[in-house]
This record gives sequence, structure tokens and C-alpha cells, in this order.
Amino acid sequence: MNLAVDSPWLLSGLVLVLLPLFNSGMRLTPNPWLTMIPTDSMSTLLSLLLRLMAMAAIAGLVLGMAGLHRTEQSIERIGQGAHIVILLDRSNSMDNSFAGKAPSGKEESKADSARRLLSEFVSQRKSDLIGVAEFSTAPLFVMPLTENKQAVLSAIAATSTPALAYTHVSKGLGMALSFFQQQAVTGSRIVLLVSDGAAAVDADSEQKLREWFKQQQVRLYWIFLRTTNSPGIFDKPLDSRDDNAQAMPELYLHKFLSSLGSPYKAYEAESPNALRDAIADINRLENLPMYYLERVPRLDLTDRCYQLALLLMTLLLGVKYFEVNVKND
Repeated sequence: MNLAVDSPWLLSGLVLVLLPLFNSGMRLTPNPWLTMIPTDSMSTLLSLLLRLMAMAAIAGLVLGMAGLHRTEQSIERIGQGAHIVILLDRSNSMDNSFAGKAPSGKEESKADSARRLLSEFVSQRKSDLIGVAEFSTAPLFVMPLTENKQAVLSAIAATSTPALAYTHVSKGLGMALSFFQQQAVTGSRIVLLVSDGAAAVDADSEQKLREWFKQQQVRLYWIFLRTTNSPGIFDKPLDSRDDNAQAMPELYLHKFLSSLGSPYKAYEAESPNALRDAIADINRLENLPMYYLERVPRLDLTDRCYQLALLLMTLLLGVKYFEVNVKND
């Protein structure tokens, strides 16, 4: 345990702990010469116990006033799971349904479906460290990697704010990879990209992403939320003139991600059920042994010090009460 105090100068009061060694606190009464009487071991033990109780009571009061506490700690844990960054597309199109129109009735938007199913995914993961980021025209930091599942669920719910402009996936991937900086490689590292579109990735961004994926040793999963009758990431262009990143950005993003040299898997989801199946498959695949550090917050021990001192002083006063009564009798 890492113990500390808020007011170290008050620890000088611990010298008072020695007082019970010089004064038992009991009234002395004259007695005839008792040398011939055998030593009373029980009385000797009781006297020692009372002195120790008095010393502990004084120490409890001093440590309580000094502000004794246990400092924040990091405890190494072993679990089944991964370090996961959920990267969620927040472009305007995500607020449409899978049919490509504004939701009506019981329909869900793609963003609502993603939030609902990702929340279920997070709730099922017991030992993961999970972070959350968004992207549209620019990336948006939401929640760092943490083992606090309630915080992650709140972060996912917070992504329900109105969508922004366009899809700039390369900036989003760059931010997701930054989550793993200064983090020890102790298990699987995953970026879970959930998006319904893509944009052309410029040459500079391509080079940086290749380097970062290699350095950070990250697995990438892309769940492509495909709008009905729109081009998919596995479709081939019918016209050779459309075989370019501007005409078919999703296909070319898929090709680029496949060429990163890092583990990569893509899913097409055209409905909430297909999205559920994709997330369930990732949940099944990424469940390997993992080492991680759990942060334990500071623990204030002043109340416990005062409680111990109060208990011991109550017992000592009780002993003193009986001493007075016996004398009076």
C-alpha cells in the first residue's frame, strides 16, 4: 500500500505515542510487600494491552489530523479481451435510415442502430479497455481508453448530437491510432471503424497511416453501413471510367486498408440485423488473454483513523470507569 499524508508536519505529534509507556493512566494504591506472592501474568498482560490501546488511540488521532490516505495506484490485471477504439462516423448521411431517407415511425437511423448495438457490444466485454472517437470533416476525441464501462456507454450515448458535414476517414483513423501512443502492447489492439461512406485518401495521409498502423500493431475492422442500392465496398465498377477513388471512394478505401499490412477485415451491413451480426463476429474473434493496468483512485483513510481512536478511547474509558467503581466499593 502506498500511504501518504496531507500535512506531514503533524506527524511530529506521533512522539506522544510514547506517553503511555511512562504513565499507565491507572490510579496507584499502596500495597503491602508482595515479593513472596507469585507474579500475576494476567495482570501484566492486561496492563500491556491497555498501554498498547492508548498508544494506538493517540496514533489514530495524529494520523487522522495529518490526513492519512492511500495514493492512486495501478494494479496489473489479466483478462480476456483487447484494447478497442470505437471510431464512429458522424457525417450527415449517418442520420438517415438504411433506406437512405429520414427515419419515420419505428425506423432507426444508421447512427441510432450503431449506438444501440455498440452499447450492447461494450456491455458484453468484461476486461477490455475501450475508447471512443468520432469523425466527419474533422476528428473528435470523445473518451480515452478506459476499463470503466459506464463511462464508455455514456460516451457512446453522447454521440447522439446532430451530425456534422462530410466524411474524412483518414483524420479519424489518425486520431484512433493516437489512442495507443504511450500504451504498452499487452494484448490485441483494435480500431473498430463504423461508417456509411468514405472519401479519397491523399498520398501523404496514406503514407502516415501505413507507418502508424505498423508502429502501433493495430488490427482494423470496418463495418460499412451500406445504404440500399448504393455501391458497396466489394462491388466492381461497371464502367472503367468509374474505376477511381473519386467515383468509388468506398471501394478504394477498402483496397487501401487491405494493403496496410496490418490485420484487417471488412463487413457490409445493409440493416440493423446485419450490423448486429458483424459486431457479434468481432466480439467472438477478439477475446484473447490480455494484460492491463487498472487504476485505483486515492482512498481517504482519515475516517478510519478517527473511528479506531474513538473505539479505543471508549474501551479505555470503560476500563477507567470500572476502576473508579471498584475503589468506591
